[in-house]
Parts: sequence; structure tokens; C-alpha cells
Amino acid sequence: MSASTFQVERTQFNDDPAEDLSASTIRPSSFRFPSLTVTVPKELVHRASVAEVVLTDWQRIDETRFLLTAQWPRGHSFFTPVADGYHDPLIGCETIRQIGMLLGHAEFGVPLGHQFIVWDIDIAVRPQHLRVGWAPAALDIEVTCTEIKRRGRHLSRLRFEAVLRREGHIVATGGGSFSCMAPGVYRRVRGDHTLGGNWYQLPLISPAAPQSVGRMSPMDVVLSPTGERARWQLRVDTRHPILFEHAVDHVPGMVLLEAARQATASVLGRSSYLPLSIAAEFKRYAELDSPCMIEAVRLSDRGPDGEETVLVTGLQDGVPVFSATVTAGSHGL
Repeated sequence: MSASTFQVERTQFNDDPAEDLSASTIRPSSFRFPSLTVTVPKELVHRASVAEVVLTDWQRIDETRFLLTAQWPRGHSFFTPVADGYHDPLIGCETIRQIGMLLGHAEFGVPLGHQFIVWDIDIAVRPQHLRVGWAPAALDIEVTCTEIKRRGRHLSRLRFEAVLRREGHIVATGGGSFSCMAPGVYRRVRGDHTLGGNWYQLPLISPAAPQSVGRMSPMDVVLSPTGERARWQLRVDTRHPILFEHAVDHVPGMVLLEAARQATASVLGRSSYLPLSIAAEFKRYAELDSPCMIEAVRLSDRGPDGEETVLVTGLQDGVPVFSATVTAGSHGL
């Protein structure tokens, strides 16, 4: 494991099977079982719970290329299998997000406590390799940084592309970009909209019918009906253990991606579908004290393989917050 600003010491054991594995044979900094897997430190991917960390290791190849590993569970409380047995592509988006945080901290020297502003994220999956199997999906990920910008000695912006492989087969491709902000700068930019600031969070509103947006549980629904077709108010439940995994002062990007996925399900009239691709751009912070309206429009008729594309936008106080293009496959029909 390589880390320029964060080191993890691993305990190793004597690898001679003839020796007794007593306490006296345990040696620090060596491992008898090299295939044992752990997650990367949760702090490096901005997670409070170890259970929500999907990355398991990383290694620098050169100045712009890295190899990482990850694991997707067979079942997850939120990223549940979709379209009758496929891994949820949104866990792929979460993997991309974690890659950016990890590399920023561990390889490009961004101190813990600095803020990351995600500007865009995208993923495209290959369904033939996305099926949930009899074991968690073990991923090998090749990452290439295509844009590295610094302000002085400090990283200011990073863009990267990733190829995710499962058993040697490409299961997904994707990427994203983010910029970094020191705590003092962040406080000036956010003003009162920081944790503990002088702002009032909107009350929780009622959810849309779960199956109308591709969900089973009302607690996982992030859209609330407005009475207008293809238009909802974003439903923000800061108690949700996954979408709001830790305290934040704005709506996380993964919540907006989930809103895009759910709006697509509603517009297409499908309670179950496989997103073949998702490409999102984030334009400004989505605040917790003002309604965010979600609108969706179908961009095309069904393609030759049954795919359909929907554009989802979010507006707050009439100003665009994000946009996402979601392409749904015919899987699950």
C-alpha cells in the first residue's frame, strides 16, 4: 500500500508452517496470509462507518496512474440488486467518489479536514459482467489522472478516469473531477451554511410511492410529489444512515444521483431497471434550508437494444444545482 501522507502498519506472522504460531512468532510489519483483505482507512474516503468503505487497497504506478482494489457486497441496505440480479451501478458511483477522496489525501497530499468539491461524476456499466454472483464482486481498478492542478505546492483540482475489472473483464468505466478547499476558505465560502451555522433545515416531507420511483422502502425515497407530472421536491432525510452517513451542511452528491435514478424510473414508468450509464454535473451546493425541485424529461425513444435516456435537473431558488443524464437498459422489463 502506498501513501505519501498516511501510513498503515500491518501485522505479519511467521510464514513457516513448521513453527508454532504462538505470540513469540508474531512479528510486526509482516503478514503470514498475504491474501487477507482490509478496507482502506475510512477517514481517507470521508466515511464514518467502516461498513460503507468499498476500497480495499491502492498502489501508485507512476505520477498519473494508480491501481486500486475494491469489493461490492452481494447485498447492501441501500445499494440493493437491481433489475432482477444486477449490482447497483450507483455503488459504482460511490466507488468513483471514494477513489477521488483516497487519491487526493493519500497520494496528492490533501490534509484531512480539507473539503472536496465534486464537479462531475460518470459511470457506464457492462451488464454481462455485472450480475450478482455467489460471492462479493472483487474489483481491480486502473486509474489515470488526466488533469492535476496545483496552487503552489497544494493540490487544487484533480480529474481522473477509471476502468473497473472483475475477474479480468471490464465491468464499468467512469471518472470524475473535484477541487479542494482549506477549512478557512470553506468557512468563508459557505458563510452561515456550515454545521452549527445560523440556518434552519426544512422539515421532512412525505415520499412518493416507493415502487413508482424504483424503490421498495419509503425511507429510501428521495422524491416527494408536487402534483405536476415529472416534477418533484427533493426529499431530504438527514437521518438516513447511508445517504447521510455523517453530518453535513448541504445535500450530498450521492443523494442527487439517487434523485436522478428515481426520477428516471418514474418518467419511464418502470419499478425496476438497470441504469447503463449515469453522467452528472454539479453546479452549486444544494442547501438544506431551501426546497430543491427535481424535473425530468425523456430525451429519446427506445433505442435498438431497448435503451431509453432521461435528463434530470435540480433547481433551487430557480438556479440550477445539478443535471444528470441517465440511460436505462431493457433489463428487468
